[in-house]
Amino acid sequence: MSKKVIVIGSGFAGLSSASFMAKAGWDVTIIEKLSHPGGRARQLKADGFTFDMGPSWYWMPDVFEHYFSAFGKKVSDFYSLKRLDPSYKIYWQHDTSDIPADINAFRKMLESWEPGAAAALDKFLIEAKYKYEVGMQKLVYKPGLSIKEFIDVSVVKGLVKMDLVTSIKKHISRYFSHEKIRQLLEFPVLFLGAMPEKTPALYSLMNYADIVGGTWYPQHGMHSIVDAMHKLAVQLGVKFRFDEPVTGIKITAAKAESVVTTKSTYPCDAVIGAADYHFIETKLLPKPFQSYTEKYWDSRTLAPSSLLYYIGVNKKIPGLTHHSLFFDTDFQTHGKEIYDNPQWPENPLFYVSATSVTDPSTAPENCENLFFLIPVAAGLNGDDEQLRKKYFNLILNRFEKRIGISIKNNITFYKSFAGSDFVNDYNSFKGNAYGLANTLKQTAILKPSCRSKKVKNLFYAGQLTVPGPGVPPSLISGEVVSEVVIKNFG
Repeated sequence: MSKKVIVIGSGFAGLSSASFMAKAGWDVTIIEKLSHPGGRARQLKADGFTFDMGPSWYWMPDVFEHYFSAFGKKVSDFYSLKRLDPSYKIYWQHDTSDIPADINAFRKMLESWEPGAAAALDKFLIEAKYKYEVGMQKLVYKPGLSIKEFIDVSVVKGLVKMDLVTSIKKHISRYFSHEKIRQLLEFPVLFLGAMPEKTPALYSLMNYADIVGGTWYPQHGMHSIVDAMHKLAVQLGVKFRFDEPVTGIKITAAKAESVVTTKSTYPCDAVIGAADYHFIETKLLPKPFQSYTEKYWDSRTLAPSSLLYYIGVNKKIPGLTHHSLFFDTDFQTHGKEIYDNPQWPENPLFYVSATSVTDPSTAPENCENLFFLIPVAAGLNGDDEQLRKKYFNLILNRFEKRIGISIKNNITFYKSFAGSDFVNDYNSFKGNAYGLANTLKQTAILKPSCRSKKVKNLFYAGQLTVPGPGVPPSLISGEVVSEVVIKNFG
C-alpha cells in the first residue's frame, strides 16, 4: 500500500512537490483553502479582462524545462513561449529606454551611456554566467540541512568567484560608473527583497538570467504554468481538495498523524507544508512542536509586500510595452522606506505589466489590460481603500504624464490588492508578497529549514524556505523537499 503524503497549499511549490512525490509512488493529496490551484499565481477574469494576480515575469526558462523534463515532458507540451523584445522599458526621470533582447544591441546601448561599458559588460557577464551555472547546478538544488552539502570541490574552489561577501552594489560599481547602468543592473534584486548594498554579489546571476536568458511570455499568461502543473499533477494521480482550509496538524509522538481541515481529517505518513511557513508553524502546530519562536520570525528580513492594481482600459495605448519600470523617482529613498525605516512611501517606484500588448486575448478588442505594482514594506497597517486610491492616483498621474495620454476616464475595471489581502487570502506572514529577503544571513542553511526540527515527518516548501523567493525557486523548492521526504521515508 502506498504511503500517504498531504501537501498543504497548491502554489508552485505545492504543485511541484506533489508531482515529484506522486512520481515516486506516493499517494498524494493537495489541500487548498482557495477554490482553484495556483496560490499567489491565481487568475482574475472580469468584464472580458484576464489578469495574472501575482507573478508576471518569466525568467530562467531552463528551470521550467528542467521541471517538466523530470516527468518526460516539455514546456511546449503545455504552453507556448514568446521572447519579449524589448525585454522591458525603463522610464527614467527625463527619458526612456527600451531594453533590447539582442545582446549586441544591449551592449551598444550601454556603450552609448558610458564609453567602455560594452567591454565591461562582457567581463561582468562572464562572472555572472559562472555564478548562474554553479549556482543552479551546485547550490540551488540543495536542501540546506547541513553545511556538508556545499563541500564540493568545484564550489569550494570557486567561492571567491561566487562573491558571497561582496554586495552586488559594490560589485556592479567595479565595472560601471553610469547611474543608469547601475540602476538597470541593480533592479532584479528588488525581486529578491533587499537593498543592493545588502544583497550578495552572487545574485548577479540574475543579471545573466535577464540579459542572456531573456524575458519571456507564456501564451495566455503566467497562469498557463499553473494550468500545466495542475494538469500534470492530475495525470500523475494527485488528488486535489479545494475550498478546504487546514485548521490543524495532529501530532502523536512527535509525528504528524493527520491533517485536519474544515471538512475532514486526512491520515498521513508525511506532510509537506507548501503554504505560508509561519502560518503552518504558529497556527497549525501545537506550541511545543514549533521549530521557531515569534522572536525568530520577527528578526527575519522580509522581501516586500505590494500594492497591486488590476485595471481595464477601454482604449489602446500607443507605445506601451509589455513590462515597464518607472525609475523616475529616487531609488535609494524608496528602498529605505521599504527596508531601513518601514513606512508608506512618499513617491514610490512602480511597475506596469500590459499583457494585452503581447496577447490580445487578455482584454476585449481595442482595450488594454494593465497591472500596476508598488513595492512596499511588509507589515504595514492601514491599507484601506482610501489609501489604495491615494497611491493609485499618484502613480496613474505619473503614468499618464509619461505615456502622454489620459486614461482616467477610460478605466472600466478596477480592483486593488494589498498586504491585508495577502494575509487574508494566503495567510502571508506580515502580508509579504515575495518571502524572505535573500540576504547573506538568510541564504541556504541560514533560511528556515525545509524539515521541521520538532516533527519527524513534517517538511516545508515555498518562498520562506530554500532556495528562496520567485517562481523558478518555488519549482525547485518542491523538487528539493520531495527528495528529502523520499530519502527519509521512502
